[in-house]
Amino acid sequence: MTSERSAPPTISEVAIEAGVGRSTAARTLGGYGYVSPELRERVLAAADRIGYRANALARSMSTGVSHTIGVIVADLANPFFGGVVRGISDAAHERGSDTVVISTNEHLSEEVAATNVLIDKRVDGIIIASAAVDAASATHIEQARDHGIPVVLVDRAIPGLGLDAVVIDNRAAARGAVERLIAAGHRRIGFVWGPPVPERPRRRREMIDAAARSLWTDGERLQGYLDALDDEGIVFDADLVMVGEKTEAHALQEVGRMLAMTDPPTALFCTETDALTGSLRALREARLRVAADVSLIGFDDSSWATVMEPPLTMIEQPMLALGTRAAEVLFAAVEGQDSRGELHTLDTRLIERESVAPAPRL
Repeated sequence: MTSERSAPPTISEVAIEAGVGRSTAARTLGGYGYVSPELRERVLAAADRIGYRANALARSMSTGVSHTIGVIVADLANPFFGGVVRGISDAAHERGSDTVVISTNEHLSEEVAATNVLIDKRVDGIIIASAAVDAASATHIEQARDHGIPVVLVDRAIPGLGLDAVVIDNRAAARGAVERLIAAGHRRIGFVWGPPVPERPRRRREMIDAAARSLWTDGERLQGYLDALDDEGIVFDADLVMVGEKTEAHALQEVGRMLAMTDPPTALFCTETDALTGSLRALREARLRVAADVSLIGFDDSSWATVMEPPLTMIEQPMLALGTRAAEVLFAAVEGQDSRGELHTLDTRLIERESVAPAPRL
């Protein structure tokens, strides 16, 4: 009768099994120092026979390298972040590194806790899509750097922090989308997913300031919307900008409010997936048709946009490329390259389908 083992095999037991000294087994399993090919093969075979697994944390403490990077994103359920993480993990795998991914639901407190977990795990570097809006709210990121852990931002920049950030040109992407709607004759264009403030700013400057206090991407996309209006001399109307809670349910409510206005929008520009789905629900509840009644452009192209009726005109973000580039920048920092606080900007593409039609004649 045999008894179950109560504890995992140790380095000392591997050494006995291989017939070598403990220091030889430790150097082999820890990946440091010189061990002859013959002895290395004996130690690895012995470790495999008795089921030994290296303590990665202990090894990272002794060598200073964990071969693991941390990734913090806002919402893994969002296909955009799923694509970014795929790009990061593929690039890390090619370099022999593992990836630890944590989703924070866009809550800064969860992001702080996630950063502390990764610091404790002694990851080699961190890539983060942060909910922080400025350096004052990003002290946890500074803490990681104080521990010698390089940090690279992805999707969002944080003004005043001096970190490399891999982003798209949000302002240009939004401007191009709204220009397309204007070219189709639209002058009343709703902006869905504006500043998350409880009261609607009435003045243009106040709206910009409110967006600037939100996520960097939000401010950049609103500014692009305003740029396009300015170019055509279209007067800004605060009632055409969604404000408040950033959820699909609130987008439904806000777009419903816009559609009930005396002078409603003839087009909608939706800057997030939930903004788009909320807008589609609002159009359906109002018994309005996409394109025929209200034109629409969304962010984050996906396969489902092609099977809608009509198929949706969308901005395509280079999700995989964003992740791959962020990983490249991070590994350069891990290998000793100083961060220059550079904005690494990738291009987007406006994919024309059938959800934009000429504005109805008054």
